[in-house]
Amino acid sequence: MNYSANSFSESSLASLRIPSLLLAALVLPLAIAARCQVAVDLSVRQGRITHGASGWLYGQAEDGIPSDNMMVSLKPQIAAQKPPDGLQHPTGDALQVAPAFRRAGGKEIEIYLQDVYPNWPYDNAGIDDYLQKVRGIVRKVAADPNHDLFSYVPFNEPDNNWYGYSGEPLEKFFEDWKAVYIAIRAIDHNARIVGPNFSIYRSETYRQFLRFARDNQVLPDEVSWHELLDDFYPGWDDRYRNYREIESSLHISPLPIVINEYARATGDLGVPGELVKWISRLEKSNVRACLAFWGPSGSLSGLVAKSSPNQATGAWWLYKWYGSMTGDTVAATVPDIYGNGLQVFATVDDANKQARIIFGGSTGAVVVDVRGLGGAPFSGRPVHVAVWRIASSGTEPSKGPGFIQEGNFVPVNDSIAINVPQTESSSAYQLIVSPATNRSDANRADRYKAEYADLFGSAAIKYGDGKDEVGPGFVEGYAATGLAATEFTVNALHDGYYELTLHYSLHRVKPGILARVGLSLNGAQPEAIDLREPAAADSWTTERHRFFLTGGINRFRFQALPDGSSGGLRIDSIDLMLSEGEIATYKADDPGNTISGACRLSTLTGSGNSLVTQIGGGDSNFLQFNHVDVAEAGNYKMIVWYTNDEQVHGGQVERLAEISINGQEVKKSYFRNTFDASVIRTNVLDVMLNKGKNTIRFSSDPGFAPSIVEIQIARP
Repeated sequence: MNYSANSFSESSLASLRIPSLLLAALVLPLAIAARCQVAVDLSVRQGRITHGASGWLYGQAEDGIPSDNMMVSLKPQIAAQKPPDGLQHPTGDALQVAPAFRRAGGKEIEIYLQDVYPNWPYDNAGIDDYLQKVRGIVRKVAADPNHDLFSYVPFNEPDNNWYGYSGEPLEKFFEDWKAVYIAIRAIDHNARIVGPNFSIYRSETYRQFLRFARDNQVLPDEVSWHELLDDFYPGWDDRYRNYREIESSLHISPLPIVINEYARATGDLGVPGELVKWISRLEKSNVRACLAFWGPSGSLSGLVAKSSPNQATGAWWLYKWYGSMTGDTVAATVPDIYGNGLQVFATVDDANKQARIIFGGSTGAVVVDVRGLGGAPFSGRPVHVAVWRIASSGTEPSKGPGFIQEGNFVPVNDSIAINVPQTESSSAYQLIVSPATNRSDANRADRYKAEYADLFGSAAIKYGDGKDEVGPGFVEGYAATGLAATEFTVNALHDGYYELTLHYSLHRVKPGILARVGLSLNGAQPEAIDLREPAAADSWTTERHRFFLTGGINRFRFQALPDGSSGGLRIDSIDLMLSEGEIATYKADDPGNTISGACRLSTLTGSGNSLVTQIGGGDSNFLQFNHVDVAEAGNYKMIVWYTNDEQVHGGQVERLAEISINGQEVKKSYFRNTFDASVIRTNVLDVMLNKGKNTIRFSSDPGFAPSIVEIQIARP
């Protein structure tokens, strides 16, 4: 069938052999089908997926705010933060957040050098004052152990600050660009320099800048501008094409493009259906981009819920889907590619025999026409399709994707069509296409399938084998390299105990041979767990373990062990169910505690809870829990119930607590702002306790720790 991008025939629907549960939903009035059609051609490859739109401006506030879990699964490419000692915002120092960004696999942190100034628009004390500040910043950056992550943005929106449309003429900007460029290179010889970073793209301005930079040998390593206006949807393709034409006309080799601020001030951030429209255009153009800073710092620009540094909004799940895409991008179109409605992007992974399609931004039924199924990796076979929706949750936590439908399809002329009824413009949708099997449906709210998880090393999806596995496939290939792994991203509705059930089989493992797998939680070192032999060769069985999870996003990784004991493992899925466990509570107002120095016991307005305030500002001002009693030594989870509404320069501040266990080495941890003194939140920390009574001290110097209501200790 040769479908056009704007049409879909009712006869083509009738020719498909589809499950009866989907048949009624697939037959639509022709006008609706034509108006809301997505066309994806798996045979037209457009290059490897880059995840270039996975980036943020001031997305991190401190190391640990947000949590590593919130970044790792998004495959972050780029971030933008303030320079060391910058005064523009109270948090977000690039050097302080770099370790967490590196742990998350991030590639580049841009440093907005002008954010050394406290005010916006920036204070203008002259170029000599600025050059002095730049040299001081660059010396610190060049000496930092994470130096290879950093790039420099000499000017931020110069058209809105010192030059051009609101100050000095552009010619003055060009000369100052040259001076700052030379000053950076003189100290950091291999520096990556990004610019000119205008607030909008103006063709003639960029032509003049590139000509000047070329002639004076001060070309940026990456070219940047911002996309923050309504005209992004109709205008992006033309601007991108125009910029590349300017480069060509000036005989400049194509430079990487960075849109280091994208999305409008209202209506986009946190809304999956709107953000699809940005991601699809940016990814197709092979540029990197940072979500704009329109809300609280440390929230990954609206991807992290306001209530916790570890809880995801609906928009976070869209970027998680995007981060899990592997393989090649493929041709994906909608009727109006320049419009502000329905948009789509898609990939196909030959090795894992999967196609992933993400779309959103429209209301009503959408027909997804998938072509090119005659080539790799499907070769005309029947295919399985599963569909999910992620709704907008604003700045509040999301419960995660909702399952819509799944079923097997027989391609006709190498094409299938899937109807997704009743879509909402604020939601995003994901389809995963894989080879079909006759296995039972995979849909369960507490089940996470291995073939939809993130795979590493030689771990690979297998289809159409085994006897009792659920859904279309499972994962094998746990070679003796220690590199093969399957990582499940799960959503815990709140802090607490959960039981994890692993569904697995041992393929071609001889009786009596010990089989094991490494299991790690949230990036910790893997611990080897023994796997029981199934009742029969290659049959499926389960292994159960209990964990204390932090509310929000958690990551379970099953990893091959280097001794070869994981080689025959096949993983089908995991189930995660709320469980019970021992949790002991210790109130801050307990008379057995030590409340020292300037610390004060007070009552929380509106709730009647007692709490200790003014912890910190010097070593003598501390709260110490003196009778934390545990039955055995070990690593415990400590849940700290606290409040913190500190504001500096109009921005929220994450407070740092210095925590000492039994008078030993101090552990430092940041506590997310609660935005209101009457709002209590939790922070979950690992603490090593001795058998019997323990002391836990909270202090801070020179700043203040959060006010504390109570702590809870959960057994490991």
